[in-house]
Amino acid sequence: MAINTTSIAHVRLTVTDIDQSRQFYDSVFGWPILVEVPEQADAATREMLSFLYGGVIYDLGGALIGLRPVAADRFDEDRVGLDHLAFRIGSKDELDSAVDHLDFLGIAHEPIKDIGPAYILEFRDPDNIALELSAPK
Repeated sequence: MAINTTSIAHVRLTVTDIDQSRQFYDSVFGWPILVEVPEQADAATREMLSFLYGGVIYDLGGALIGLRPVAADRFDEDRVGLDHLAFRIGSKDELDSAVDHLDFLGIAHEPIKDIGPAYILEFRDPDNIALELSAPK
């Protein structure tokens, strides 16, 4: 018997500096925020939201991406765990626009690659987490 899943519910990335990571993810993706600890939260609210570790959860329209600021080192895809995180976009034209956006923000990236069934664009966040945009052919 196998466990029947329908999609990824959420992914949480461990980061070193929440302000730096927030600035990166907000400027690159502009995802809506689902939950974060309010600036003026009282002790009861802070306790209720302690699972955030002072981070944030973004809503991608069903799947959630969280940032958890507790790391003391940098990401390395050659260690056990995450290799990279890829986000699907609609077309090669959108990848071309993403290149322009990353260039505008001064974020280094690889050239768009044709990998057979799709095109990909690779770049990294401030903690060196490998990110990828993928567009179908």
